[in-house]
Amino acid sequence: MNRPEIIVQVAPELGLFVPHARRGGVAAPLLTDGVSTLGHVVESLGVPMTEVGALVVDGREIAAGHVPAAGEHVEVRPVARPQHVPGAPLRFLLDVHLGTLARRLRLLGVDAAYEATDLGDPALAALSAAERRVLLSRDRGLLRRRELWAGAYVYSDRTDDQLRDVLGRFAPELRPWTRCTACNGLLTEARKEDVADRLEGGTRATYDVFARCTACERVYWRGAHHDRLEAMVAQVLNEAPYGRST
Repeated sequence: MNRPEIIVQVAPELGLFVPHARRGGVAAPLLTDGVSTLGHVVESLGVPMTEVGALVVDGREIAAGHVPAAGEHVEVRPVARPQHVPGAPLRFLLDVHLGTLARRLRLLGVDAAYEATDLGDPALAALSAAERRVLLSRDRGLLRRRELWAGAYVYSDRTDDQLRDVLGRFAPELRPWTRCTACNGLLTEARKEDVADRLEGGTRATYDVFARCTACERVYWRGAHHDRLEAMVAQVLNEAPYGRST
């Protein structure tokens, strides 16, 4: 039995996932087995379906469950930005390699769950599904797990670029200084006398404004590093299209 041949054109934005010969939006032939779905075919090329915005066959958008037939022309398009994630409040789950990014997101008030220990791919995917969180990862294999609720590939290994990528892709609501950077819990104002027993003498004498995490009870104040953090937050808020907060 002859294997059906289709033409596949992968968008330039997804070029890092595919062999060099298919980069730059080149339309190239591909032999299929005649039974695999289009989603499976695309993933066999190296493109996680989390990064696919639309599959267009002969000019018509079609579902990933379509089984391609010989001669069809397939366009693999990237996700639209900002990407809408239906079905739940927008919140994230980050894998063990993205701890710094998780803290940056929390600083901006974005709900970003993260475990410092490696839970393993099955557990992370299951947690994404159970809590309906968008899993952020640089692990393509993890993003291909079927139990995953939603996911996104983090394209850079530099934290500043990672943050711009995630904020630009999802445009989450930013509410700086409202989350604990250590545990992701919500912060609330705290009276100095209520947290005095958790402060060192110099801090008690120098600062009067405090916040406390409602989950882990960690205490925050405007310490030596606050100016640097405030400058970073201000820069993010000034960058379109995600520089909006409430």
